[in-house]
Amino acid sequence: MMIREAITQDIPAIQIVRNAVKENQLSNPLLVTDEDCEEFMTKRGKGWVAEEDNQVVGFAIVDLKENNIWALFLLPEFERKGIGRKLHDTMINWYFTQTEQTVWLGTAPHTRAAGFYKDAGWKEVGMNGSKEIKFEICLFSSVATVVTKKYKNNVNWFLILTYVCFIKRNALEEEENLI
Repeated sequence: MMIREAITQDIPAIQIVRNAVKENQLSNPLLVTDEDCEEFMTKRGKGWVAEEDNQVVGFAIVDLKENNIWALFLLPEFERKGIGRKLHDTMINWYFTQTEQTVWLGTAPHTRAAGFYKDAGWKEVGMNGSKEIKFEICLFSSVATVVTKKYKNNVNWFLILTYVCFIKRNALEEEENLI
């Protein structure tokens, strides 16, 4: 399995994945056009695909203009294999190299997706419209989740997280002093 940056030639495969999902299905598949995918991947943000045996089995797209996860989907037969988490982490890591703004997403309540995002450190903050839960994650929470999961059996995780936050705070203070 390989994660790579999505290119416009991937859009037909991305549409196949998007329309194959069992949860968070589009009421009308024509609502998300190829042009929408291209705009979100090339102008508004960036996208990635997961490939296995040269087949796109999942994708993720983040929107920098609205600080939003526009999409993260897998073919149903590739769920629960860690592919979604790898796409998620790749996307979130890139996002926070571009901005420190909190990122949000919406997903249907009581779904595996909602549980996935909670497990990845996202916080439920209300509703997005009348049918979706709104989740948010900030840079600090993202770092804390990674460090906690990686070092959960090691008391030093707290020291590492504190050090990362200290470095970040000092960098921000130095940047402010230059202005």
